[in-house]
Amino acid sequence: MSLTYWCEQAWLPDGVADGVLVEIEGDRIVGVGRGAPGGAERLAGLTIPGLANAHSHAFHRALRGHTQRGSGDFWTWREQMYEVATRLDPDTYLELATAVYAEMALAGVTCVGEFHYLHHGQGGRAYADPNAMGHALVAAARAAGLRIALLDACYLSGGIGKPLTGPQQRFSDGGSARWAERAEALAAAYEGQPDVEIGAAIHSVRAVPPEQMPAVAEFSHRHAAPLHAHVSEQRAENAACVEMYAASPVQVLHEHGALGPRSTAVHATHLSAADIELLGQSGTYVCMCPTTERDLADGIGPARTLNDRGSGITLGSDSHAVIDLFEEARAVELDERLASEKRGHWTAADLLTAATGAGHTSLGFPDAGRLTQGAWADLVSVRMDTVRTAGASGLEAVVFAATAADVHSVISGGRRIVSDGRHELGDIGSRLAKAIGQVR
Repeated sequence: MSLTYWCEQAWLPDGVADGVLVEIEGDRIVGVGRGAPGGAERLAGLTIPGLANAHSHAFHRALRGHTQRGSGDFWTWREQMYEVATRLDPDTYLELATAVYAEMALAGVTCVGEFHYLHHGQGGRAYADPNAMGHALVAAARAAGLRIALLDACYLSGGIGKPLTGPQQRFSDGGSARWAERAEALAAAYEGQPDVEIGAAIHSVRAVPPEQMPAVAEFSHRHAAPLHAHVSEQRAENAACVEMYAASPVQVLHEHGALGPRSTAVHATHLSAADIELLGQSGTYVCMCPTTERDLADGIGPARTLNDRGSGITLGSDSHAVIDLFEEARAVELDERLASEKRGHWTAADLLTAATGAGHTSLGFPDAGRLTQGAWADLVSVRMDTVRTAGASGLEAVVFAATAADVHSVISGGRRIVSDGRHELGDIGSRLAKAIGQVR
């Protein structure tokens, strides 16, 4: 079926244009031109490509408004995260993730990179289908109208040189060979299904000993799939890594074949100059998650320097303290202003590219994130007449003033999932409240 939309304004590869006609057939854009609306459906405001949330842990959404009480750091937050993890099963995870992904859709997200490590049942016992939790996440994304890169994480130890304890046992397959066996079955289940990309993840140097990393990297190479890893999120992680391996986390990943143009280093907050060069020279993406990094008091990563040295920047909402890719985008610039006491490190177009084209490519969807013929038919329309955007114009208004609440229409893969600010599944707030109530 062919549909045509007339965008009041649209962000095209050559800039913002007025009166743009976008023709869609199935899940693809088949034509982009300029002209009168005619009988096309009108999209008010500024229409941009769908946003890519390149780093998500869906179940962390249950922590919002709870972990912010009192003081602490990443490590105290982690204990509360483990408590939620103990209460999830495939059915409750399906309900929670569906609501979380629908919240993302309302914010203009059309593709999610789900960094998935909650694999097994209590005590690490496998479900009848060892990938039951992964299947639940794919079903949730489809119900909410998103594409998904399911980044299946290898997780084998409770810290550098430490055994797994408590809830961590649910995350582990016992070894990278067994992880790969399960991941191969997961990839086979979705072979040829264009809305699902099965990728791999090395949880971190804390959770995967170096000798176990090559099997994960080989999976990525064999399937030409994304490979993501948490990297240098905490100074304590760096110190423990250097003490054990006489190398930084980036160096360990490099030495074991885990860096490259299909790889993404998530956070990359505390890096040496040598780390930055290794990431850039290998073409490894870096995913910044500013709202989580500030929520956990992690620090501010060197995003501009990383980009200048060759690492494309992408964005994620990670723990979902906030789900708003516009906020993630502007925070990259604003945090660097705080750290450097200078303005103007990033243009609005640079930041929006991180949230769109770069993010989609890092998740294995290089034909998404642009309003151009042949691309995925993802159109996100932002109102330019709200109390936040009125009187402003162009990409600067979207990136530096708009919020997720200003998104009024979302078309994902040709499917209209948000109309007039409402998701096709109905009241997402009620869904979230019910799903979170089951696991807290």
